[in-house]
Amino acid sequence: MAVIWTIAQLERNTDGNGVVVAHWRASDVDGEHSGSSYGTCGFTPDATADGYVAFDSLTEADVIAWVKADLDADAIEESIAAQITASKEPVTAAGVPW
Repeated sequence: MAVIWTIAQLERNTDGNGVVVAHWRASDVDGEHSGSSYGTCGFTPDATADGYVAFDSLTEADVIAWVKADLDADAIEESIAAQITASKEPVTAAGVPW
């Protein structure tokens, strides 16, 4: 199992092309069991900062690195693993007896 991080959408300033919000998703699958998390990270772009990357030059890997640096990525991945474990070993069930 390995958590896959993706960027679902970016929001940017139209005047300077800086990313202000990244919508991210992290997910993992183990057979028929899966877990996921989705969220957003806000950024304050600074075109004068060292390492600034223009919107048109960004890669998904660039933005995933920003997101992981902004979040507790390890805790999110642990939560996804816990979702999968809970799916494999449920403590509740739904249904009717008839």
